[in-house]
Amino acid sequence: MPHLLAIDQGTTSSRTTLFDSAGKAVRTAQREFPQHYPVPGLVEHDPEELWESQLLTLREVLAFAGAEQKKIAAIGITNQRETVLLWEREGGRPLYRALVWQDRRTADFTQRLRREGTEPLVRDKTGLLLDPYFSASKLSWLLDNVDGARERAARGELCFGTVDSFLIYRLTGGRRHVTDVSNASRTLLFNIHTLSWDDDLLRLFRIPREILPEVLPSGAPFGETDPALLGTAIPITGVAGDQQAALFGQACLAPGMAKVTYGTGAFVVMNTGQCAALADGVLTTVAWQLPREGVCYALEGSIFIAGAAVQWLRDGLGLLASAAESEALARSVPDTGGVYFVPALTGMGAPYWDPFARGVICGLTRGTSRGHLARAALEAIAYQTRDAIGAMERGSGVQLRELRVDGGAAANDLLLELQSDLLDTPVLRPACTETTALGAALLAGIGGGVLDLEGVARQWALDRRFIPAMDARRREKLCSGWHRAVDLALGWDRLA
Repeated sequence: MPHLLAIDQGTTSSRTTLFDSAGKAVRTAQREFPQHYPVPGLVEHDPEELWESQLLTLREVLAFAGAEQKKIAAIGITNQRETVLLWEREGGRPLYRALVWQDRRTADFTQRLRREGTEPLVRDKTGLLLDPYFSASKLSWLLDNVDGARERAARGELCFGTVDSFLIYRLTGGRRHVTDVSNASRTLLFNIHTLSWDDDLLRLFRIPREILPEVLPSGAPFGETDPALLGTAIPITGVAGDQQAALFGQACLAPGMAKVTYGTGAFVVMNTGQCAALADGVLTTVAWQLPREGVCYALEGSIFIAGAAVQWLRDGLGLLASAAESEALARSVPDTGGVYFVPALTGMGAPYWDPFARGVICGLTRGTSRGHLARAALEAIAYQTRDAIGAMERGSGVQLRELRVDGGAAANDLLLELQSDLLDTPVLRPACTETTALGAALLAGIGGGVLDLEGVARQWALDRRFIPAMDARRREKLCSGWHRAVDLALGWDRLA
């Protein structure tokens, strides 16, 4: 494997990782950037803050590489998905803050479209649901609410893009306005069967075709970095949304293989091969498209709040000094003492899909402690993952035999023990848990013609296998209590 560079632009931070010829991460640079919450339910990023944080990490890693830069064959990009940016075609100036995937400002709009009976059309063409989570309603909001945006868009003066598209535009000095099939498939504007922007969907959301990026396979020539920006021209040959990249990095290359990434949210993805299967409560999405092998589809359960629940205990309630303390604090008690935490802080995703759900903590007593709340937060991640996998199994008819895990919280042994117990399924943690960045690098290797799928499979190695130890009666009791708590959270904001 050649040296490969991976850009991993996430919801709360930007990272760049250099992988050497053995597939080992030899240098990672990371920068957090501010989150903006104008009012409850609205989540925004400043595009310039996002860009600057990513550029700084790139320059830091390239400075570390020094003379080794010549060995870097390509760059792969992976990114937070569904987040929407709108910028001027000439010069690249953003017109507004980026509307983040967590943003719920278009909940009423998507609910109205659903009441009008348009969801079957959307579901059939995109594999997705009518929810503010996806890009189209956010883009429609920007065009309607930024002065002159709709008129300028119709004249072709503006560019729309998800984060990958914006980064490529900036990295190539404005020469390339492109995206890949995996990111396009998350916009509600892309037909996953024809692999093209869809006229019916563009009319539904009132989106002019003139602002859309060109869609390329996940492994393809996306452009070269502007030498004036980084001091060298490096080809960008791999792009995928973060969850698809993680599936690839986990070497889930065959139908039925699945992974979950624990990040700000939690995302369960199962490879379904060349079959775009539909299952109630979970999404059908494009996993990737490769030059020789063609398109691969997946089922996905998108959980909006996972690690963010622990962050909220830290930042919102001040119960933790750091997220890393959550495991020790949760282990200070043998169980939650009957406490359940449903972290519907931005609505609920799979399999409930309720933008009006709100967070609930129930089962409190005088004996409830910080430890009980910390453990309830970890259990909530595992419960939500279990719910999503259950929907996948029911819809696909495939019983998962194991679940591969990655992301920051995969380092939490207690979480993985709980996950295995609640699933009654082995959970496998790889030696490299930063599989999102690795997946982007591997896609770049394939897109650049310096790697094949056999090489991708050889990169995966096991660190630890977690085996279920909970008896069925206790599992059933705990899950029954969880679903009672979920019922309290659903539809809450609609009642206000």
